[in-house]
Amino acid sequence: MTADLLITGISQLVTAKGSGARHGLAMRDLHMMERAAIAICNGRIVWIGKERDWNGEALASVDVGNRAVVPGLIDPHTHAVWAGDRLDDFDARTSGETYEAILAAGGGIRRTIRATAAATKDELVSIAEPRIHALLRSGATTIEVKSGYGFTPAVEIAMLEVIQALDASIPARLLPTLLIHIPPVDTADRIGYIAEMCTELIPEVARRKLATAVDVFVEREAWHVDEAALLLQSAKQHGLAVKLHTEQFQRIGGLELGLRIGALSVDHLEACGPDQLAMLAASSTIATILPGVSLHLGIPAAPGRQLVDAGAAVAVGTDLNPGSSPLFSAATALALAARLNGLTAQEALVAGTVNAACALGLEDAGRLEMGLQADFLVLEGSDWRELVYTLGTNPVREVWIRGERLPA
Repeated sequence: MTADLLITGISQLVTAKGSGARHGLAMRDLHMMERAAIAICNGRIVWIGKERDWNGEALASVDVGNRAVVPGLIDPHTHAVWAGDRLDDFDARTSGETYEAILAAGGGIRRTIRATAAATKDELVSIAEPRIHALLRSGATTIEVKSGYGFTPAVEIAMLEVIQALDASIPARLLPTLLIHIPPVDTADRIGYIAEMCTELIPEVARRKLATAVDVFVEREAWHVDEAALLLQSAKQHGLAVKLHTEQFQRIGGLELGLRIGALSVDHLEACGPDQLAMLAASSTIATILPGVSLHLGIPAAPGRQLVDAGAAVAVGTDLNPGSSPLFSAATALALAARLNGLTAQEALVAGTVNAACALGLEDAGRLEMGLQADFLVLEGSDWRELVYTLGTNPVREVWIRGERLPA
């Protein structure tokens, strides 16, 4: 066998093996190989094994210096494209106002929607690009990016076009999601607005392949369950996957809707009830937890430990956004999931790789196996657990995508 590149000097190569989401305590099942090597050809892995067992030829080799290697992380939930800031909201919250009260008063998401609608597409690309690069440097080689800061179909489509432009210019794979976030405050006819989304926006997005999924925010100050059902049914009719923001501030029934409709994931779940854990465990829907929100808003964390113990498949994301989770590091999201949500290091790695890939409908990401794209991280240390242990500095030394090392 002849490879383009041989990666050697791997102290520990750690990955989940085999496709499909890991449920419950199976999230602890990781394959670890010491003193390993990876052979790469045309950007894909063609061989993995003990370094001493390699008997092929390689056109080039890189010794990573006795450091651990893990799959590239998958960030399954971000809102990385926005204009303006939410610093006034932050001041209000630290003075005692709640997130929901700020939103009801016209701040919060509505503030960001106004600023984003006023920006040009070129401005949004320039603003969002460093955010994506920050996620990339933290180890995220595949990143979901949502629209959602537009009141109108035109602004939502413009946001998706911005994500498309970013995907063409950044090495990471970006997966665009159409987020139907909240109804405009001045729209009395909510059913009419939903009809516009279902007859104009969703069909146009599907026709132009601007998104792979549709997400709906189900909450007291956002969409109600029956309204979300109409939007998600339209998405499915047009061949798009579906997912939900739900059970963030109160139990509202969005989780049950997501399970009925076959959602890829239900995200947030901070207010998830004990009986809902079993529902998730019995389904193929991924439970995506977002610990940055709990840290930033000071709300109870999603019951990650209980979800795993019940048998659910759990993923972890940053939820990068200006209002509730200004978290620019996928690695830190894993560290927070261990501390705030009760995941073990093994569960956190699975939640940030193979399960996060499944939350996006991907079967070819989040693992290091022959035939898959060579997306991997070289960590700073020789023990892979430093990825989940480290706070305050980046535990990722090198990011590799399609067998190429990204510039530092």
